[in-house]
Amino acid sequence: MTVNLEVADGVGTIRLDRPPMNALDIATQDRLRELATEVTHREDVRAVILYGGEKVFAAGADIKEMREMDHAAMVARSRDLQDSFTAVARIPKPVVAAVTGYALGGGCELALCADYRIAAENAKLGQPEILLGLIPGAGGTQRLSRLVGPSKAKDLIFTGRMVRAEEALALGLVDRVVPAAEVYEQAHAWASRLAAGPAIALRAAKECVDAGLEADIDTGLAIERNWFAGLFATEDREIGMRSFVEEGPGKAKFR
Repeated sequence: MTVNLEVADGVGTIRLDRPPMNALDIATQDRLRELATEVTHREDVRAVILYGGEKVFAAGADIKEMREMDHAAMVARSRDLQDSFTAVARIPKPVVAAVTGYALGGGCELALCADYRIAAENAKLGQPEILLGLIPGAGGTQRLSRLVGPSKAKDLIFTGRMVRAEEALALGLVDRVVPAAEVYEQAHAWASRLAAGPAIALRAAKECVDAGLEADIDTGLAIERNWFAGLFATEDREIGMRSFVEEGPGKAKFR
């Protein structure tokens, strides 16, 4: 398999495994969608890590495979390509990308599907599709502009340039930069902390933010209001409030 899933203690690691550069060919894209669907429905997975290994996250699409495709073939394939990445973006649980080495093209677009990105000091990110006479096609024009703003996104997309980890941090493209040897460890710590949290409330928070960004403020407030009231029907809400009153904040043990 070009992508594998490992689950332990509530954390699922979706691991790209297509040496040497984790090129995202069609089989890998389809496998990503399968695993995104699996972790969405598995109750023993409460948080997710996207990881490419110690050396590279993903250096982009499989250009040799893509070169063989004509216009008609890509028209037929492009929706499946986007759907694979959208399945990752819509995992209703906290998702962190542990980025080492190159995260270019489709690799950068995959990292954009996460809720939080931790990058190695030696990481390089970018959307170099313009250098092939193309544009990002797996959500990059949309997710990048929503994350860092349109002008910064256009600079990266128009020029196709790579940015090192520190610039990516300054742009808001990644959220934390750590030594390369600590990337997965820190991503796992982030995921483990949330895996112990209130699962339904975390799902609600993610949906409110993501859906609200695609809507006007009144619609976003309605989404928030409905989830907020709905959480009063959950056991986690009762556990959290009881613990707060009896023990103080931050000590609740959710089921």
